[in-house]
Amino acid sequence: MKTVLNGLWAGFFRPILQRPTKIQFAALCYRIEGSGKKILLITSRGTGRWVLPKGWPIAGTNAKGTALQEAWEEAGVREGNAASRSVGAYTYEKGFNTGWSAPVRTVVYPVVVKKLSKAFPEAGERDRKWFSPSEAANLVQEPELKQLLTDFEEESVHAKPTG
Repeated sequence: MKTVLNGLWAGFFRPILQRPTKIQFAALCYRIEGSGKKILLITSRGTGRWVLPKGWPIAGTNAKGTALQEAWEEAGVREGNAASRSVGAYTYEKGFNTGWSAPVRTVVYPVVVKKLSKAFPEAGERDRKWFSPSEAANLVQEPELKQLLTDFEEESVHAKPTG
């Protein structure tokens, strides 16, 4: 009987009830200070948690372009260079106004910040602050993002040639 129920769950009910994973793109905004990096975190509008700027895919824009747009709108990054490749991804449970939630996979692109603006679309809705990668890792809640920030701190400040 248990095997039959497990089969029904795995083959029928679970696929019907399982919510599809959604995708977002995030900007890991950073600058070099001395021999180390500083990470720019922002507060979320709903809970005030420290997070990376992130958002849903933007039609007509690629992933890194979406990350740059979110860095501008949510953190005021006026000038920045986004890497062509992500540094990883993390997942979290996104709550919606309807009371439902869904798993979200967030792909993270590093963005070297060249200029911040005091006036930006969400300036009055969020705080922003620079942290060391280890401080940032301690402030965010998502375990995979904590690890991504820890790993980012350990990466070389200067790009290594490939090939």
